[in-house]
Amino acid sequence: MFDTLSDRLTGIFAKLKGKGRLTDADIDATAREIRLALLEADVALPVVKAFIARLKERARGAEVHGALNPAQQVIKIVHEELVGVLGGEARRLQFAKHPPTVIMLAGLQGSGKTTLAGKLARHLKGLGHQPLLVACDLQRPNAVNQLQVLGGRAGVEVYAPQPGNGVGDPVQVAKDSIEHARRAMRDIVIVDTAGRLGIDTEMMRQAADIRDAVQPDEVIFVIDAMVGQDAVATAEAFRDGVGITGVVLSKLDGDARGGAALSVREVTGSPILFASTGEKLEDFDVFHPDRMASRILGMGDMLTLIEQAESAFDADQKEKMAAKLMGGQTFTLDDFLDQLIAVRRMGPISNLLGMLPGMGQMKDQLAELDDKHFDKVTAIIRSMTPGEREEPKIINGSRRLRIANGSGVTVMDVNQLLNRFADAQKMMKQMGPMMGLPGRRKATKSPKNKRKGGKGSGGRPGKAAGALPGGLPTGGMPQLPPGLDPTALGGNQGLPPGMKLPNLDFSKFKRDK
Repeated sequence: MFDTLSDRLTGIFAKLKGKGRLTDADIDATAREIRLALLEADVALPVVKAFIARLKERARGAEVHGALNPAQQVIKIVHEELVGVLGGEARRLQFAKHPPTVIMLAGLQGSGKTTLAGKLARHLKGLGHQPLLVACDLQRPNAVNQLQVLGGRAGVEVYAPQPGNGVGDPVQVAKDSIEHARRAMRDIVIVDTAGRLGIDTEMMRQAADIRDAVQPDEVIFVIDAMVGQDAVATAEAFRDGVGITGVVLSKLDGDARGGAALSVREVTGSPILFASTGEKLEDFDVFHPDRMASRILGMGDMLTLIEQAESAFDADQKEKMAAKLMGGQTFTLDDFLDQLIAVRRMGPISNLLGMLPGMGQMKDQLAELDDKHFDKVTAIIRSMTPGEREEPKIINGSRRLRIANGSGVTVMDVNQLLNRFADAQKMMKQMGPMMGLPGRRKATKSPKNKRKGGKGSGGRPGKAAGALPGGLPTGGMPQLPPGLDPTALGGNQGLPPGMKLPNLDFSKFKRDK
């Protein structure tokens, strides 16, 4: 969604690089270009004016003129101001002291409220809650049935005593759902309300009546991020008519300019709580302003990528792989297949690579990525016998031909997979010594300590100070290498001398012509 804005900002900052000092004329020119970029992205004019005013004030201050690299300092200021526009920091749901917590969803028809209800229920269930979905959209045809289908996919109960399609009293359904939740021991009630194609008196009255009937702890406005300035005006109308405590951005995977997402927080004063990024129930994330600002500026989003990886790889799988590494066991094709399936659960490969810093400059290549390559690899491995997966060295020419025929690929494809897997095996073997695990090391003699396994010997390594069992260092997350600038955009700029970005080969992932 923010591709156009990201490209514009990257081009603006590229003009600043290499300048040892920024003049007032440079700052004015940069601010003017950023202003145009934001307006073209459909950001509300009052938001743009306030943003540019803060940017100019800070850029003319001592933090830029006294910096060793003024250009990077300007990028830092833009990043911080973007974070401020988007809300500053993530805000969690406010839960009631005495369950159930009531969450009311409001918004126009077509904004994605019902789908969002299913996503939110699945998300809360994953956190250990017992949510109840309530079908109060009795106006739109098949809205009740849609919510029941989504509830079944999410594994949560749906309270739908009325058939809908214009029949039933939504206010009474909402009121009765609270007592049902208490009887059924549900700690969260998610109320899906009806919308209209536009703002009207009947919709606002009904939403206000439901609010008064259930006294929700959160009134969340679901906004279609693709609508543009109309979405901001609608958000203001719901804020004044119903009173909203938070916002959810839906359809962030679209190709719109994204101005609504950058405007709604500042215009309404309500924090953005979640972001919906696709059609699947799992395409749903907590909204982090700092991460979104980093993605807009092309800095990637490593934290979200790590969180998605943690959710995709289950605990048993991680323990099994850790035990293999600790025990020095061989990394097999079955292990490789398990990891490949877990990566596929994280989403499209182009989206994952897009979260890596510096990938904005490779947007054209990322657009050509296709997950069909992973399907091909999966088919090749599943065409092997258990013995071949355990010991690939036994796969001779005739076996390769059989595997190729069984998976619908060529022998060359099978050869490429086996060659790459052999490289992966070597890498996994090297991880043992890197993690402080037992490995094959040549013994060395030490005049001070000749005891087997002692310091300076090639025996079993002893516990180093400040290390965890297995040789993992203590002290939290590793720091960035000296000279690595997280605000550097594109190319190898900001990397230490001699370090380059990896030369990624996307040829095997391109779509079939």
